[in-house]
Order: sequence, then structure tokens, then C-alpha cells
Amino acid sequence: MATEIKVPTLGESVTEATVAKWMKKVGDAVAMDEPLLELETDKVTLEVNASAAGVLAEISVKEGENVEVGALLGTIDEKASAAAKPAAKAEEPKKEEPKAEAPKEAPKAAEAPKPAAAPAPAAAPASATYDKVLSPAVKKLIDENNLDPRKIQASGKDGRLVKEDVQKAIEAGTAKVTYGAPAAGSTAPSAPKAPRADREGEERVRMSRLRQRIAQRLKEAQNTAAILTTFNEIDMTNVMALRNQFKDEFEKKHGVKLGFMSFFVKAAIAALKELPAVNAEIDGDDVIYKNYYDIGVAVGTPQGLVVPVLRDADNLSFAGVEKGINALGLKARDGKLSMEDMSGGTFTISNGGVYGSLMSTPIINPPQSGILGMHKIQPRPMAIGDKVEIRPMMYVALSYDHRIIDGREAVTFLVRLKDAVEDPQRLLLDM
Repeated sequence: MATEIKVPTLGESVTEATVAKWMKKVGDAVAMDEPLLELETDKVTLEVNASAAGVLAEISVKEGENVEVGALLGTIDEKASAAAKPAAKAEEPKKEEPKAEAPKEAPKAAEAPKPAAAPAPAAAPASATYDKVLSPAVKKLIDENNLDPRKIQASGKDGRLVKEDVQKAIEAGTAKVTYGAPAAGSTAPSAPKAPRADREGEERVRMSRLRQRIAQRLKEAQNTAAILTTFNEIDMTNVMALRNQFKDEFEKKHGVKLGFMSFFVKAAIAALKELPAVNAEIDGDDVIYKNYYDIGVAVGTPQGLVVPVLRDADNLSFAGVEKGINALGLKARDGKLSMEDMSGGTFTISNGGVYGSLMSTPIINPPQSGILGMHKIQPRPMAIGDKVEIRPMMYVALSYDHRIIDGREAVTFLVRLKDAVEDPQRLLLDM
């Protein structure tokens, strides 16, 4: 009896994944619930476990290929045993024979347009069938960006368009329906289609799905929102003194270190309550004001920047905020974040100061309307009354969507944040 291995539900709005790694080979014994492979989605990496015990009889999708929800990944032979391993391996070359025929079909598709005596028309008949085989995710991306699928070179199985093809076309700007004159539009796509030759000392590595998604979302944010950034600076003297005074006692009682992030989360929430537009989002012609505070905390990982969400942060104590951020940071570094950890979020805080950044302009995380950027604490001479003193100063930046947030609201937000952090007692008194 053969048990099919299929792509599980990946989460809300996620329809595609990439087979990142197979942990088993054809012929290997498989135990119930044993991890078989890893799937990489736009947001997280997840494992697919065996739903039956037996032997891995077939691998239908190779590493690096894209699959949709419900697609067949392979099969498990429940009646077979590990002893069948050599036989299973012997079958692999036979299964590769049909795949070797695929290139034969490609010339046929290329031969038909040969009378046109030009390489450009050769792509037209193949791409003309794209409308019939476009996945929902690909079709949505094409519609949203007003692209002509006939101008996009397909790299998927059987000449199908995949999301990566569309994303490359978006970045290259070569497939827009409304671009320039037809002549220019027809010749431009040919340039980016063929990758340039690698020089000695260069290494070509395919972008991970997460990295591609990050690039896509950041570019979407720039293309959609009217992003503007305003700055201020915060004297960290008082909050540093308070932290140094209680950090040992705090860690002993709560089992977690007292960092600066909890002060900024609390100060940001106080400012968001006063200025609800910064915690809102645009939906069509409507503005959705959110009376809850799910704060996204940007975390750097080897795979790229991720933004797990601290739920109902306004109801958490300082210790609760520190514990929540700690837990999310560990899950991010271990690659254990779930779709639920990443979804939602009403406002984001990014701390570039941990890497030494003195000042930056963060990009908002759609569909949110604001993001706070923290930076390195730098001793600087400051005018305090009639004297010049060296104070530990931090630049802070608020990037915001000017379509919904006015300059007055953005500046006021940072002033409220500055007041609360410079005088931490305000946070304790909810002022």
C-alpha cells in the first residue's frame, strides 16, 4: 500500500513553497511522524513528517523546485522494508528517462514559430498558454503589477511561470503592459533573460524564498506607500541609570535580563494610544483603526530579517515584554517561527543599534503604517542649561505612510516617545 506525501496547508495567503531539503533518500526506511523534508515558504521553513511507516518509494519533486499546496511530493510504500533499498534505488534511473524527454518537447514548441525567423516570436506561442496554467499566486502577482505574462521567461516545470519569474520581471521592469512603445517593450526583455557569465572568483547562489519575499515586500512598500521619515534624539541617561540600578534584581526575580527594548515598547504603545493613525492601516478607501497593540520586533537571522509579533503588548509587564522578545528571538535564530508568530502586527520596532547603526531610514512593513527605528547609543556633547555635558544619546527614526499619517502626528509621536524614555517614571504612571 502506497501513502502519498503531499504539501500541507502552509498558512493564510501562502499557496506556494520551495522544497529546501530532503532528509531521506529513495529506499530509506521511514518511521511514523519522522521528518522527511523541509519546505521553505515566503515566511518560514517547516518540516513535512511521514504520515505512515515504511520505505520512501518515490521522490516526485527535487530540491529547489516550487510546489503548491496539495501537490504530490512523493510516496511511502508501507509494505516494503529497508531491505528493498537497493531495488528502489535501481528504479531511479528509469524514472529519469521520461524527464529526459522534456527537452525534446521544447524544440517542438520552438520549431513552430521558426517561420517568423526571430527569437522573440518563439516565446510567444509558449507564453500564450500561460493564462491556462498560471497558479493563483502567480496570476495575482501578475494582475497586481499589470504585467504581460508573454514577456516573462518561464523557468518552472513544463514551461510554467513561477513566482520567481514574475518577481524578476518586476525588478527588471521588463514586462509592464503600459511600458513605452511596443518595439522597445518587445526587445527589452531579452537583455535580463540570459544571466551574465560569472567571472573568476565569483559564486552564484540562488536567492532563498525568504530573501526573495523580503525583497518583494520592501519594494512593494516603496511602490505603494508614500513613505516619509522623521527623526529625533533621546537622552538615555535616566533610563540607563534606572536599568543599572535594578538589572540584577530584575533578572533574579524574573529570570530574564532587563533591556532597553521593553522601555521602547512601552513608550511606543503610549504614543500609539495618543496617535491612533500610526497604529492603523489603509484598506482600499477605508482606514482601519486598531484598538489593540501587536508589536512586531525585527530580528536578524542568517536567512534574513524576520518580524515576529509580540501579541497584546499593552497588557504585558516589563518582564513580560522582555520574556516575549527573548522567546521570539530564540525561535527566529533556530528557524522555529510559525506562521502565527509572523502574521498580523500593528506597528514594528527595529533596533539597528545592536549592529552599530547610528542612523537609518527604516521601511514600513505593509500593511502597517509606521515603523520605529532605534539606533546605537553614542556619547555626544549636549547643551544642558548653560553647560556642555557628555550624554549618552540615541537617534530614533519614524518612517510612516504619509497617506494616512500627517507630519504633525509623526513628529508628535516621536516627542511623546522621547519624553517617556527620558523620564521613565512617566511609563509607570501611564503618562
